Amino acid sequence: RVSFMNNQKPQKPTLSGQRFKTRKRDEKERFDPTQFQDCIIQGLTETGTDLEAVAKFLDASGAKLDYRRYAETLFDILVAGGMLAPGGTLADDTTRTNVCVFAAQEDLETMQAFAQVFNKLIRRYKYLEKGFEDEVKKLLLFLKGFSESERNKLAMLTGILLANGTLNASILNSLYNENLVKEGVSAAFAVKLFKSWINEKDINAVAVSLRKVNMDNRLMELFPANKQSVEHFSKYFTEAGLKELSEYVRNQQSIGARKELQKELQEQMSRGDPFKDIILYVKEEMKKNNISEQTVVAIIWSSVMSTVEWNKKEELVAEQAIKHLKQYSPLLAAFTTQGQSELTLLLKIQEYCYDNIHFMKAFQKIVVLFYKAEVLSEEPILKWYKDAHLAKGKSVFLEQMKKFVEWLKNAEEGKRSSLPHLL
Repeated sequence: RVSFMNNQKPQKPTLSGQRFKTRKRDEKERFDPTQFQDCIIQGLTETGTDLEAVAKFLDASGAKLDYRRYAETLFDILVAGGMLAPGGTLADDTTRTNVCVFAAQEDLETMQAFAQVFNKLIRRYKYLEKGFEDEVKKLLLFLKGFSESERNKLAMLTGILLANGTLNASILNSLYNENLVKEGVSAAFAVKLFKSWINEKDINAVAVSLRKVNMDNRLMELFPANKQSVEHFSKYFTEAGLKELSEYVRNQQSIGARKELQKELQEQMSRGDPFKDIILYVKEEMKKNNISEQTVVAIIWSSVMSTVEWNKKEELVAEQAIKHLKQYSPLLAAFTTQGQSELTLLLKIQEYCYDNIHFMKAFQKIVVLFYKAEVLSEEPILKWYKDAHLAKGKSVFLEQMKKFVEWLKNAEEGKRSSLPHLL
């Protein structure tokens, strides 16, 4: 027994105590950004308000300071002059600098110069991109904690950075915060933001950016639910000098309403609903969503043509089309009460026949059918023939229509004869 115990190997000493100390030291260093903050603030104060010097200082400091770890602290200082406490106030015990966005002049030129500082910094240290987006999202949630002037500067800066691609439009999600929306902070901020964004680019570029992040149909959410109407949005932003944004949102709503109308129309047609019910529904939608008759007739044409499986043989498709369109003539006739609507329909027929090769020879037959069914009248047909046609298949379709147009022109002279040979 004694021999067995003596053969056991002595336990090796561990370094657990030393490891523990190291871990605590790392932890303290990691979660204590005071030293980092002091270095940045001292450097900014020394450069003064020369923003080119600021950009050079930040570029050089990235080699010595840990930007990756302290990105939030860095951006807090550059925007607000010091570290921000929750809610958007500057932490009481923090050192501060006046070389920051919030202490700068409230004008577009100054904010453009600050945008260059952020651009250069993020281009130099690409890993800061994500941290900067997170910072801006946070700042937007803190808007109520800032003064009106600070909000204006931040809005202008954000608009410029959205325009030059430093920021992604998804950051705007923060503006849909319920409290910010309720108190009107989101809408007021959006005015300044979109003004500087459109000033840098244009409404088309803004639209592309919004569409990429599915934000193009959400702008009305800047207002409380009881004010989310095109009329209210349009009035608010037009009065603020952003007529192009108002028109964009109005157009987006109209596109949405048109898609919905087309979808419902196709369902009604496939169910075989009576035309009088379909006409009533369409007229209500036109009124409710301010959709023009020209738009509606194009939608009806498209819906009518998509409800059928067309024959692939050219000699049979014309006969099939005439039979199908004859059935739907009363529906089309209800929405061609204006010359411009008739012309729109003619152009849609021309486009369809050109895009679908089997219909190339059916164009004239369709037009004559619609003339006889009182969907189309003389004047728009003659206008189309003379100068309002599209370039698509022009020579083919004009040749097809030659005899019919001559027949129409004979109307005034009383020479018109019947047209059996044209059908």
